[in-house]
Amino acid sequence: MARLLTSEERTLKLQPLMGAGGWALVDGRDAMEKSFVFGDFVQAFAFMTSVALKAEKMDHHPEWFNVYNRVDITLSTHDCQGLSSRDIALAELIDQAAASAAK
Repeated sequence: MARLLTSEERTLKLQPLMGAGGWALVDGRDAMEKSFVFGDFVQAFAFMTSVALKAEKMDHHPEWFNVYNRVDITLSTHDCQGLSSRDIALAELIDQAAASAAK
């Protein structure tokens, strides 16, 4: 079962994703979110497909919303009702997928 991030893990692993990494904490919830904008719907959908395949292998699925070229993603681990190391790992994979999709 997943466990919430410790204070130390939040500093070491979560903070690098915040700010310049573009992820932000969600108000009123132990979750993080980020918006991605692509050139068009096809790029956005290809990104979502890439993330979906990786998330399925991890058995950890994002909450997301897509309109045309924009994808908004929220990460939180439902098993522990907050942020866990699974969210950190998925956020890193999502950022890599976004970088690949933008090329």
